[in-house]
Amino acid sequence: MTLAVILLDCSGFKVTRFYEKGALATGAPLATEIGRQVFIRGGNAFDVAVAVAFALAVVHPQAGNIGGGGFAVIREGETGLIKTLDFRETAPAAAFEKMYLDKDGEVIENLSTVGAKAAGVPGTVAGLYELWKDRGTVPWEELVRIAADLADSGFVIDNYLAASLAEYQNELTGFPETAEIFLPEGRTPGVGVKFAQKDLAASLYVIAAEGPDGFYRGLIAERIDSCMKTRGGLITKEDLAAYRPVWREAHHFVFDSLDFYAMPPPSSGGIAVGQILKLLEPYDFSKLTPDGPDYIHLFCETARRTFADRSQYLGDPDFFDIPPGLLDESYLAERRQSITMGHASNSQLVQPGLPFRHESDQTTHISICDQQGNMVALTTTLNTNYGSKLVVAGAGFLLNNEMDDFSIKPGFPNNWGLIGAEANKIEPGKRMLSSMSPTLVMQKGKPYLVLGSPGGSKIITTVAQALLDIIRFDMNPEETVAQPRFHHQWLPDKIFLEAGAFSIETKQTLIRYGHTIEELKLYGDLQMIYIDPLGLMTAASDPRNRGTAAGY
Repeated sequence: MTLAVILLDCSGFKVTRFYEKGALATGAPLATEIGRQVFIRGGNAFDVAVAVAFALAVVHPQAGNIGGGGFAVIREGETGLIKTLDFRETAPAAAFEKMYLDKDGEVIENLSTVGAKAAGVPGTVAGLYELWKDRGTVPWEELVRIAADLADSGFVIDNYLAASLAEYQNELTGFPETAEIFLPEGRTPGVGVKFAQKDLAASLYVIAAEGPDGFYRGLIAERIDSCMKTRGGLITKEDLAAYRPVWREAHHFVFDSLDFYAMPPPSSGGIAVGQILKLLEPYDFSKLTPDGPDYIHLFCETARRTFADRSQYLGDPDFFDIPPGLLDESYLAERRQSITMGHASNSQLVQPGLPFRHESDQTTHISICDQQGNMVALTTTLNTNYGSKLVVAGAGFLLNNEMDDFSIKPGFPNNWGLIGAEANKIEPGKRMLSSMSPTLVMQKGKPYLVLGSPGGSKIITTVAQALLDIIRFDMNPEETVAQPRFHHQWLPDKIFLEAGAFSIETKQTLIRYGHTIEELKLYGDLQMIYIDPLGLMTAASDPRNRGTAAGY
């Protein structure tokens, strides 16, 4: 059942839809509609997540995938248990620390971002199967065949996808097997063209019939192995057969009496969002505005310190001991002391803290909730748009370029400008550090928020700002997903502002405070669900892109 609430504001009538049985927000209208149909058929939030994720592999090839990986934070409505699923890619067994450096120790351009050697062992198919096996109710084959049929019959290219393919046309011509799919007549398909992907459909039919064995063993694995040998990659059939997703305890923290549950490492998102919020918690927001210079300054000072800690202390917990004190109150109080209102810090002087003393562009996100209280925040990625730009010949899907998310050389920035160290160095079988931040929020034990976004390093600040917009600035979900964004990540030492979104006075004030500012085109694709105290759900999708929200 759908309820519509009509609100009148200065801009006219506005309709907010509340859903009783289920709600979702995704990055593509076709994927959203597929999820809604699964709800109508009686599926739960986990069924919807699987169907939508596979559909995104068809209609959102920039980031939707079966050749990448991701994370999910879930709540089981029946038991109230909250946990996380790590299906992040892993380094192949043949990977080694200096694999992207030349004989002089210099980084070889593009080697970690383009082509077979940039790819980690994919985790998406295994992760989605594990999610379905844990709590799904609709047959696996039925959920995957929806995407397979869509790839087989094709779908009509919309403005958003046509523009994206055109923007990346040169990169997609680098490999004949990629150009064959995305430039079928020597150019990318335009608006209104029906786009079928027969090889991808065949792979999805195999996965539907055989589950993850259809991907990690057998014909698809043979094709990945052949691709690696032909293109100089490192992934082997043995790497694929050995891949396993991992259930992890959710990272939990409390902010403003609300309970937050997020991904632990190898995602940096949970700890980083937690650090930003907890550093800001004691401040009085009554005199701050969400697009004002004092709030932007204060937020960026906390983000500066958070990203400094991220560079030093976060990595795959199976390979590196994460310090336990990063969210300790006394440690955060110590970090907070160096923040001065009206005066920018110098990132060269802001170094990672000492938590040991305290013991206490491109991705896609799906937010889903149902009437049983099942909640899914699921983020998947190929890393950059279209990943490594390499399609597995005969299998029809793009491989990720997630190896670039390792620290390929100490102090050398990755594609997102992030600096890494020992914690995130390349090691065989290791999972590379991520910024993905799927998040669930509970209020007095009841579902309250489901959210997440793409955006590389900007994911962390996008999610943190969205949470503050809802909790401290009392915005509704539609206002929150549309709110202008800003970002600071320690290095480079500058504030990134969405172009055209902030006043000249705000920018001048930030410069007077000592900040360097740079404007970026619109970024992020926030997908959010809000659940009211009666259990009614409303969903909101970022207006910057083509995503949609729906429910039942």
